[in-house]
Amino acid sequence: MLVKTFASAVHGVQAHTITIEVNMTSGGTEMKSFIVGLPDNAVKEAWQRIETAISHNGFRIPRKKYVFNLAPADIRKEGSGYDLPMAIGLLACTGNIPDTHLKDYLIMGELSLDGQIQPVKGALPIAIQARKEGFKSFILPEQNAREAAIVDNLDVLGVTHLNQVVDHLMDIKKIEPVHINTRDEFMHHLGQHDVDFSDVKGQENIKRALEIAAAGGHNVILIGPPGAGKTMLAKRMPTILPPLTLHEALETTKIHSVAGKLGHGASLMYNRPFRSPHHTVSDVALVGGGNNPQPGEISLAHNGVLFLDELPEFRRNALEVLRQPMEERKVTISRARFSVDYPANFMLIASMNPCPCGYYNHPEKDCVCGPGVVQRYLNKISGPLLDRIDLHVEVTPVAIEELTAVKEEEKSASIRDRVIRAREIQEHRYASGSYGSNALLPSSAVREWCRIDQPGQMLLNKAMERLGLSARAYDRILKVARTIADLADASDIRIEHLAEAIQFRSLDRENWAG
Repeated sequence: MLVKTFASAVHGVQAHTITIEVNMTSGGTEMKSFIVGLPDNAVKEAWQRIETAISHNGFRIPRKKYVFNLAPADIRKEGSGYDLPMAIGLLACTGNIPDTHLKDYLIMGELSLDGQIQPVKGALPIAIQARKEGFKSFILPEQNAREAAIVDNLDVLGVTHLNQVVDHLMDIKKIEPVHINTRDEFMHHLGQHDVDFSDVKGQENIKRALEIAAAGGHNVILIGPPGAGKTMLAKRMPTILPPLTLHEALETTKIHSVAGKLGHGASLMYNRPFRSPHHTVSDVALVGGGNNPQPGEISLAHNGVLFLDELPEFRRNALEVLRQPMEERKVTISRARFSVDYPANFMLIASMNPCPCGYYNHPEKDCVCGPGVVQRYLNKISGPLLDRIDLHVEVTPVAIEELTAVKEEEKSASIRDRVIRAREIQEHRYASGSYGSNALLPSSAVREWCRIDQPGQMLLNKAMERLGLSARAYDRILKVARTIADLADASDIRIEHLAEAIQFRSLDRENWAG
């Protein structure tokens, strides 16, 4: 007897429907099983879990030969999520349950030996694909049910045990679908943060730089001594970024779903992600990849912030692989048989001490680093990577008078309002293109949208000559100046906007490192 059930395989952030064919034939006196269709080791081991779970719950399996074919056979099947659809197919094949309505269900879940069902990765993209292909219901672990229930026009059935699925398919006890009002829940949780810019005393120039970065989507590096507040400022960056749109929230949630980073019972992500990998991170963990490709930190930071603390301490090869994704806003993982794309539209915020001891250019403490040490420390970061960082900001320690002053600092909500207005100006300006923000302007569009007058051109030429800037840095100064003009609600880039943008190229200044 041949029975078919349906599951799904996730590659990148897209799901592909997998047909599981279960066939039973005479196999002599011994029970035999064969799993074919390019399974990995976790799928090959599924028979032991399936057979034990089915027997443990009182179902009888004839001593026959069983063949499980996972089609199409040219797509690699990975993970333990195929346990449940294979078990249901086996039960239907052996006559324990009817197979009449199996074509309406897409099924995923890992089985424990006692029949308990464990969570899987990628529930959201699987649910999206299931709706697209016309399945009526999606049976999956209860821990993943709210995540999949974001998708409308699909009955999402969360289950905790194999017997629940059997009872539902035999019409003994139906499972109630999980319902979520996605838009209402999204709006209810939107913009809730645990931190605020009003927590930061002083540092008005740094707050200004981060406001400019948020308004234009620019990358930032903060250079300052230990304890100056670099990490504290960076962690508050998501609070001044425009709130996620529903489309961005779905896109971001898909990536975290594939990586298994959503908590149990979670549905949508409501706030922009903030990822802060340790400096020992490998290039694969940072960018993505591996034998079974998974999204890396830059994709988990999609539509949010990637914070690299103590930038020179990161391995150079890990930093260099950032260069292309920072330009193209996506990362492609290529293998001999396939390639997958992960989105990587993130804002980079990096921080670093100015030297190994941390006190170069400190107003009160002396630097103890020897001659040339500061420059060697800075040289750990390549020129091409620094070129891709728009704002170089020097962070100085907060004076004790500012730290103890009884003064109400500006809240994140006020800064965010100005950022949103600047972003709206950019969206209107680039309505005919697909740029979205000033930071994403290609070189061909910079000349069109970032025109400057003659005095401004003379100032920029002098800065280029004095600082020895590259053509990429030239474009980035113009983009930052365009953002400063947008924050000032100015239609043209004026000389004061250019002057402020130029002073945010600290690391390009002649003799900065001695």
